[in-house]
Amino acid sequence: MDQRETERLLDVIRQAYAAGEPAALATVVRVKGSAYRREGTRMFVRQNGTYECSLSGGCLEPTVAEAAARVIATGEPALISYDLADDSIWGLGIGCSGAVDIRIERLEDDAITRGWLTILERGEAAVLVTPLAGVSGRMIVGGAGIIAGGLSDAVVEQGAVARARDRLRAPYPESGPEWIGGAEVFHEVAATPPALVIFGAGHDAVPLAQLGWTLGFAVTIVDVREAFLTPARFAGATLVCAHFSQFAERVTLGPGSFALIMNHHVERDQESLRFSLESEAAYVGVLGPRSRYEKLLAGLAAQGYVPGASKISRVRSPVGLSLGAETPQEVALSILGEILAIRRGFAGGFLSGSVRSLHRPDDRRLLASS
Repeated sequence: MDQRETERLLDVIRQAYAAGEPAALATVVRVKGSAYRREGTRMFVRQNGTYECSLSGGCLEPTVAEAAARVIATGEPALISYDLADDSIWGLGIGCSGAVDIRIERLEDDAITRGWLTILERGEAAVLVTPLAGVSGRMIVGGAGIIAGGLSDAVVEQGAVARARDRLRAPYPESGPEWIGGAEVFHEVAATPPALVIFGAGHDAVPLAQLGWTLGFAVTIVDVREAFLTPARFAGATLVCAHFSQFAERVTLGPGSFALIMNHHVERDQESLRFSLESEAAYVGVLGPRSRYEKLLAGLAAQGYVPGASKISRVRSPVGLSLGAETPQEVALSILGEILAIRRGFAGGFLSGSVRSLHRPDDRRLLASS
């Protein structure tokens, strides 16, 4: 689930708590073959059968809501398998070739649930470990170890903590089930939103920031022109008014960040490029033709700055996918499409005719995470 979907889920949970309304949470914990959503996707179900967020393209939700009503009534969690290819069992008429396992649990007001919701609200990185078989308990794990809770088996607990920390260290952390000894646990990963830092607040940065926010990025706009940096133009974004001489104090480009340079001003673009190359950003996109990027490098070289090959390898110029984009909205789609592909390890080509997984590349290219 991305940041916007998580915010929606948190909002309806807060409403349920405030109203004292019984509800359930349904989570995709295992996917085999082709399915619309991946492990960690959640759906909120009310007692009356209405729901928020989705686990599929709309085909599974009513069936899951029926099962959730029983869970709400009994308080007993349920783990249900849905074979999307077997219409003789479910009669769903989906025509997919995969299967999903969905864990449904009543929404409780216990310490672990509250702690987990707080982590999601703050956008922090942690893992919620929930047993599926062979062990009981529940715990929250951070990068340094257990934050809260525990499991009934010390050996399984130790292994689950190690696996959780491995997931947090991954460049693109993913939720999923794992067998540890004779027990199976589900690791639900909460990751900090990916950072998208845009240097330049021109008119073409507006749709890029809007789409980036919609896709769950934490968007920052950096420009020296204060009049351009308004919430009306960049809703949901962090606005940083800074001359390039102030970048070190005011701009953060950490590991895994995505930087876009689009000031439409040679000196500002040149210094934004220098700053981005010296940062830990995983991606540095430079708007404009290749010749303009080469001109920026030549200008830096004239000042005595020549970045090494490892720094240059992070640069995308021209930036974006080859879509024939012309309008600012089309360019934004092209750029964010490239960023999503790179972040998840895909090449960004056409899917037509492909028989490979739509969600996991065979050879995931890892972004720097430390």
